[in-house]
Amino acid sequence: MKKIIFTEKAPAPIGPYSQAVLTGNTLYTSGQIALNPETGELVTESIEAETQQVMQNMKAVLDAAGMTFENVVKTTIFIMNMNDFGKINTVYASYFNEKTAPARETVQVACLPKNVNVEISMIAIL
Repeated sequence: MKKIIFTEKAPAPIGPYSQAVLTGNTLYTSGQIALNPETGELVTESIEAETQQVMQNMKAVLDAAGMTFENVVKTTIFIMNMNDFGKINTVYASYFNEKTAPARETVQVACLPKNVNVEISMIAIL
């Protein structure tokens, strides 16, 4: 049995997918990009600001499922330019306790939705 997770505090899906799906005690999130849910505008003034918005969107989805970043067991980061990794990682790291940080992979890709620079998805467990 699955439960669809939706919050207006994160960007609404722009296609046939859900912000997240909870099945049993496991939450699977869709990738979040730096869309400001209040304005619908992309946050792109810097890679740090873009990553901050992505993480805030992810926080909203986790909150809607009754979870926090402490529940996250796996993340996937897609980035346009591996040279941005250090800046992305600094913002990303501020959301996790290093001693209990989730497993992760980071992949450079050719293109992301709306030509953003970073997209992050997560798996969390209650």
